[in-house]
Amino acid sequence: MPDVDGAMTVENPGAVALDAMGGDNAPFATVQGAIEAARQHHIEVLLVGREGELRRELVRHGPIPPGIHVVDAPDVVHMDDSPAALARGKRNSSIAVALRLVREGKAAAFVSAGNSGAAMVAAKLTLGMIAGIERPAIAAVLPGIDQQTLVVDAGANVDCRPQHLLQFAIMGHFYAQQVLGVARPRIGLLSIGEEEGKGDRVTVEAYGLLAGSDLNFIGNVEGRDVFAGTVDVVVCDGFVGNVVLKVSESLGEMVFRMLRQEAQASPLAAAGFLLAKGAFAGFRRRIDYAEVGGAPLLGITRPCLIGHGRSTPRAICNALRFAHSYARQGVIRHIESRIAELQRSGKGVLT
Repeated sequence: MPDVDGAMTVENPGAVALDAMGGDNAPFATVQGAIEAARQHHIEVLLVGREGELRRELVRHGPIPPGIHVVDAPDVVHMDDSPAALARGKRNSSIAVALRLVREGKAAAFVSAGNSGAAMVAAKLTLGMIAGIERPAIAAVLPGIDQQTLVVDAGANVDCRPQHLLQFAIMGHFYAQQVLGVARPRIGLLSIGEEEGKGDRVTVEAYGLLAGSDLNFIGNVEGRDVFAGTVDVVVCDGFVGNVVLKVSESLGEMVFRMLRQEAQASPLAAAGFLLAKGAFAGFRRRIDYAEVGGAPLLGITRPCLIGHGRSTPRAICNALRFAHSYARQGVIRHIESRIAELQRSGKGVLT
């Protein structure tokens, strides 16, 4: 395995820098997930964190596949640290060092399951924002009966101004086109009622901005619409979006546990459960956050993925796989160029 200096000169432009100290199960989950990504998908991973801890964890896994490198970062941003911790004295944290690797071109993408607020602030300061976008936003894809729904923002910004929601909608529009394959995404503003004028002041003002744009804005949507297939992109502030995301995750887990309980209630139910085992397994995969592994931070000039704090090795592996693919697809360059066209045209959005 290369030493730290060797890792810093990695030539592969597709390498992914992983905050190996981030998440409730780090470094066990991050190291194992990185190894799985290298073995299964041949992805080059820069494990960024406390070198001694990472190397001890690597020893437990036997022969290490090619493409796994260790980059020392002595500091750690904990989950309860404020986002400003990086600026106040943790400039050599695993988050900060991993982002600098991306900025310097030694990695194509960044992944962290750690402190999402700190990762967002550090990404904004280290990598910069797309011109015309003031704040980054987490874009989370939620499952539905017939289609997926993109929620922007899912936790990056607790307080927003109306123009921020418009910017989230524009980024969501282009992301849905490029990644989800929706030619003309239906944009909805999450509120407490469908009627115009429902919601707080920010929501009402954002409604006017969205209605005056060239987006395919369908008006206010309610919580039930997130899974109903009536909207492609749901726009909201990060406080509301994160609640929607966490409730969705917990509801899916609860439904699956309830199905198992019902299956154990009688021999007949157990037999039925066994017969439908494949269907239940498919259901669980559709609602499991680990299948995707992370959500992109839209608005940043380089690919950044935010993973779940409880990420398992499988979730980390899938996050690395998605980040690698996301970087190779050039989604950010597409969004950046389309927003530049939009600014030059003076229109609400280009389709």
